[in-house]
Amino acid sequence: MDRKDAIDLAGATGLVVFATMLAFNQVVIKVTNAGFGPVFAAGLRSALALLVLGLWLLLRRRSLKGIGRTLWPGLLLGGLFTIEFIFLFIALDLTTVSRVSILFYSMPVWLAIVAHFTLPGETLSWRRTLGLGLAMAGVIWALFDPQSRQAGSLLGDALAILAALAWGGIALTVRLTRVSELSPEAQLFWQLSVSTVGLLAVAPLFGDLLRDPTALHIAGLGFQAVFVASLGFLFWLRLMAIYPASDVAAFSFLSPVLAVGMGWLLLDEPVGPGFIGAMCLVAVGIVLINRRRKRPPQVPQNVA
Repeated sequence: MDRKDAIDLAGATGLVVFATMLAFNQVVIKVTNAGFGPVFAAGLRSALALLVLGLWLLLRRRSLKGIGRTLWPGLLLGGLFTIEFIFLFIALDLTTVSRVSILFYSMPVWLAIVAHFTLPGETLSWRRTLGLGLAMAGVIWALFDPQSRQAGSLLGDALAILAALAWGGIALTVRLTRVSELSPEAQLFWQLSVSTVGLLAVAPLFGDLLRDPTALHIAGLGFQAVFVASLGFLFWLRLMAIYPASDVAAFSFLSPVLAVGMGWLLLDEPVGPGFIGAMCLVAVGIVLINRRRKRPPQVPQNVA
């Protein structure tokens, strides 16, 4: 599949749908944590998602070609994935969905800055730099909302930022190492297989594994395994292979906007008026981040 140098309509539509699903997933994790220990839940999710991936490969008759040549970068990819979800699941256990989502989805800022120096074609123009600045200002503004701060946790906030940094590391690993030569399925296999072992191994260190799970909590794990950790991440990795990394990541700023609304609507989380101004800054930042100079029209390519 040919790479593109900007987001087109199909890519934008897919990213909006994916951002909405990720926003809802934050609520699902928060609810599921009431039935399972956070790290244990993350490990179960990876294990179930690994089974879904296996069924996907079987039905599609696809193989994990070349995976043996990527042992070390594959372990790095899986290790970052493991660390990301230790931080994220515990953060959602400690503080609100709104606060975690805004901090976690600050990842595009860190990724775009690093990509400016490491990835070809990812140079920051003054417009994109301004967009990143406005988006970060919106994040900071939201964090200082007095109502939200009362329901939050400093440790949870810090863990959400660390999860964002680990997520950015995953995106860079996919682009800068031999993992980039693998199919999305093989990349996801490294993440799920390493995290299944890692998360389940360390889960007892983080408290009780079970917290009175019910059918709702089990259903939440199923949703995460099928629609986010397996098929959803396959979709995201495929987008990363087609479109510029920082452009794909920039659309994830839609997720905290939606997650704030879902946290307020579904979990009755406190949301002050400051969030409205903050979300406006984030939205303007998205527009500027994705605004590029006009290019000459290209000849359409035939699709077999």
